[in-house]
Amino acid sequence: MTIKIFITGGTFDKEYNYITGQLYFKDTHLKEMLKLGRSHLQVDIRTLMMEDSLSLTDEDRQIIVHNCQKTSEDRILITHGTDTMVETARQLAASVKDKTIVITGAMIPYTFGSSDGLFNLGSALSFVQSMPHGVYVAMNGQCFNWDNVRKNRKTGFFEELLDQNL
Repeated sequence: MTIKIFITGGTFDKEYNYITGQLYFKDTHLKEMLKLGRSHLQVDIRTLMMEDSLSLTDEDRQIIVHNCQKTSEDRILITHGTDTMVETARQLAASVKDKTIVITGAMIPYTFGSSDGLFNLGSALSFVQSMPHGVYVAMNGQCFNWDNVRKNRKTGFFEELLDQNL
């Protein structure tokens, strides 16, 4: 089984400019992270874009949906910014059937050394192999159904919705 990995950017892949104090994108760290994690999974990695999720447009989300629809793999992992991953998951769930799609990200850039990104990546790789077809968000060691999760902006953790009307 080959897992397709689509990279879209997000904090996961941000770099820090020590002179200006700005975060920016250069290249993905995914191959380095897989090597560090000693992964022997069959993966096919493709960078779709390197964007902060707050900057993603409807057109960007359509690119993500289109690539998920067109790939022959039925196990897909997407690295994504945490602020709008649920919106992207919503569009994927409406358009992509008969595939398992897991979206993950990081609250702290991988290059900072104290990032949750490596843990989230490992968890997401496990979930994408074991969950039935559907769209999921994997953060903080948990796997959530796309329509029953939110980012708690006070705690910085993802959590299940207690009331579906929230």
